[in-house]
Amino acid sequence: MAASLSTDIILPNPPPDLLLPKHAEFLSRYGTSKEDYEYCMTEFLRMSGMYWGLTALSLMDKLDSVPPSDVIAFIQDCFDETTGGFSPAKDHDPHVLYTLSAVQIIAMYDEFKAVDCSKIVSFIQSLQQADGSFFGDQYGEVDIRFSFCAVATLSLLKKLDAINARKAADFILSCQNFDGGFGSKPGSESHAGLIYCAVGTLSILKEVDRINSDLLGWWLCERQLKSGGFNGRPEKLPDVCYSWWVLASLTILGRQDWIDQKALIKFILSCQDTSTGGFADRPGDVVDPFHTLFGLGALSLLGYQDEKLLKLKKINPVFCMSQDIIDKLEIEVQILPGGGAS
Repeated sequence: MAASLSTDIILPNPPPDLLLPKHAEFLSRYGTSKEDYEYCMTEFLRMSGMYWGLTALSLMDKLDSVPPSDVIAFIQDCFDETTGGFSPAKDHDPHVLYTLSAVQIIAMYDEFKAVDCSKIVSFIQSLQQADGSFFGDQYGEVDIRFSFCAVATLSLLKKLDAINARKAADFILSCQNFDGGFGSKPGSESHAGLIYCAVGTLSILKEVDRINSDLLGWWLCERQLKSGGFNGRPEKLPDVCYSWWVLASLTILGRQDWIDQKALIKFILSCQDTSTGGFADRPGDVVDPFHTLFGLGALSLLGYQDEKLLKLKKINPVFCMSQDIIDKLEIEVQILPGGGAS
């Protein structure tokens, strides 16, 4: 008999309550020991890891559990004075992915004066190509993720006029497929994480209305499985990070009511580790700051609070940062009104 490949999971019943104190403790102590295996093996993405953890703490109103001076010192150590970009850790190459993470952290602490913002803008400018796309770094890879990082960084710095915004939007739209989804570049397979980057970029550029929101909305809704969780593309297992990528995209498109929100909440809560705190990709797996942020971020978008009235701060669906930070910066994005077929 041929083996069958499972594309969904069975959840524990009932799911645990939202364990905010444990999540705050997990994030506050994560990476504090430089002898840990995880610390040594994740140097190449440490800047983004810091963004994930700090944003999750910010949503829980626990940002003060990490010394700000240590954070800003790390940011400054990772700044490349020559290019104006940020690296994931000291002595690594700068890249637009880590530049966005660094600027997001700077925005959280309102410490724009700690780095040379004009050099950051020049770095982003240097990465835009004639077709509107962006390189990630000096080595010339093009990916729709890099477009999002570039545009989001400039928006946080109030310097969107430094690039050709129309061409940036045109490149994003050239990556849309017949199924309504977006790939990493023209002709690439549709993927929920890349869709978030596409929709988020267009939201910042106020060009979301150029998308067929119903067609894309249906593709995103089809990512929800019987377990309540989302996968990133057809025939894949659910993963708690797609709770964010899919739901945030649907929120920007005004189609967040098209999914079973109660089932999604149950899935997300089931991915918590009740002993250590933190969220994993699926129930029973190892937790990490990446999935912890996106689990909490999705719950915030859903307006979830438990019976003890534990509540998360409101999150911005485009920047994946606390809404109060975006409000303070007076940044406006395009969010479509709800509507269409349901």
